[in-house]
Amino acid sequence: MVEEPVETGGLSFRAPVGRRPETVRLEKTRGFGRLLAPRELWRFRDVALQIASRDIKVRYRQTVLGAAWAVLQPVAAMVVFSLFFGHLAHVSSEGVPYPLFSLAGLVPWTYFSTALVLGADSLVSNGPLVSKVYFPRIFIPAGVVAAGLVDLSIAFVILLVVVAAWGTALSVTVLAVPIFVVVMIAATLGVTTALAAVNVRYRDVRYVVPFATQLWLFATPIAYPLTLIHGPWRTIAAINPMTGVVEGFRWAVLGTPTAPWTLIAVSAASAALLLVGGLVYFDRVERRFADII
Repeated sequence: MVEEPVETGGLSFRAPVGRRPETVRLEKTRGFGRLLAPRELWRFRDVALQIASRDIKVRYRQTVLGAAWAVLQPVAAMVVFSLFFGHLAHVSSEGVPYPLFSLAGLVPWTYFSTALVLGADSLVSNGPLVSKVYFPRIFIPAGVVAAGLVDLSIAFVILLVVVAAWGTALSVTVLAVPIFVVVMIAATLGVTTALAAVNVRYRDVRYVVPFATQLWLFATPIAYPLTLIHGPWRTIAAINPMTGVVEGFRWAVLGTPTAPWTLIAVSAASAALLLVGGLVYFDRVERRFADII
């Protein structure tokens, strides 16, 4: 059998030439029948790897600094926060140097916010791929989330270097960081898939997400400690999944006095609900993507 290459949306496939057409039976799927079917996802695993690989390659293509942006974004924000909140406003940092306090929160936040902005527009920006080739569409926003883990890894290494250079000793608690990363990925994937699906029909999403992300930043205890929030507002703050992630990062890396496991549990439950809700909505509207986009 002879095959010829077919390119669409930046991905390459090999389509058979001269093959007799096969009879395909189309059946309506229900619930997570197609979105989370293990056999379906495994069948298109190569497409998933290509999408994630492509997102990693093109993220900093034709940029002067390249992957250095993964470090410069949280470090530059750390400098600004340290100047205005730490030096001028004298915001408490729970007994640790304010630059370390803010950087430990900015590293996971930068991953989360970047994935939201890029992921919300991922389906629309890959319109030709979505409309011409069938594969589980969840791979597109999931590819953005997966590609961001490379930047997160680089930024986390820099965080450890800065902490060590500052003279703060790392402890065994740093081994708990993967737990908080899993919570963050769940929240990120849930919100990103929902926003990407909504953006297919309502293109206003691409303009709303950057603004909403800025508001979400100040609703998360990054520039200020959670101890400034009291009473029922503290519980409301814990519903924000990034609150538990940020506080967990600080405890694991900086060794803040008490492990915020109750707070982390609430944030993890919130992240799980966001993940399930995002996937359910994505599954309900996925069939119409090719017609609308």
